[in-house]
Amino acid sequence: MKEKGKKTYLWILICILFYAALIGLWYMVYVIGVEKMNLWKPYAFPSPSGVWETLKRLIESNELLEAVTSSLLLGLTGYVVAVLIGGIFGLVFVFIPVVSKLLRPIFMGIQTLPSVCWVPFAILWFGLEKEAVLFVVVMGAAFGIALSVESSIANIPPIYAKAAKTMGAKGTALFFKVVLPAAMPQLVSGLRQGWSFAWRALMSGEVMTASAGLGYTLMMGRSMADINQVTLVILVIILVGVIIDKCFFNFIENRVKYH
Repeated sequence: MKEKGKKTYLWILICILFYAALIGLWYMVYVIGVEKMNLWKPYAFPSPSGVWETLKRLIESNELLEAVTSSLLLGLTGYVVAVLIGGIFGLVFVFIPVVSKLLRPIFMGIQTLPSVCWVPFAILWFGLEKEAVLFVVVMGAAFGIALSVESSIANIPPIYAKAAKTMGAKGTALFFKVVLPAAMPQLVSGLRQGWSFAWRALMSGEVMTASAGLGYTLMMGRSMADINQVTLVILVIILVGVIIDKCFFNFIENRVKYH
């Protein structure tokens, strides 16, 4: 146990040193490229100190907290709706092969569309409101989730179901006690990927609409030619995505593997 604790502390120290070195390198590039050699204009290249000052300003004005909260609520709402829709279609594909043969190619084609392609539809149908962003999130994630649900169940080794049937399992008991648990590891990976699709789609929607959130704050920074705000919001978007992935999906994935 002590050995594991030492390894954890060592890894934390390595991470701190690594990111501190990255920030130091970033500062050196800024000083050399902007202040010494004038390769870039100050408004075109962010500085660590400028990003830090912007962070303090947005925190003091409560703008950053409101943006993160708004984006998370919209993202999670859209993701839940996408999981419900995608899950239903995925199960339909599994139990009705004819529907799978007809619709699966369409779903695969739509899945490859960048989320920003749905923004014109969203604006025309819902205007510059939050509903438009929700539509983009759902469309950006639901198709991939549907395909993940189908593949996670279809890829279960047939011997599992055959062995269960020989012991009398059938119907809902076979599905919930054998099929679903066997599909769970791959299913969780698919839901994890679906969240990444939803989060990216959310940013596409917020950037193109007037909905408050991180995407809107990003575009406000661009409108004001504030490269430090643009950089800060991008870093926050990455950080929030990583935190949810590591704290939520990693936890669920580890629990599923354990069971």
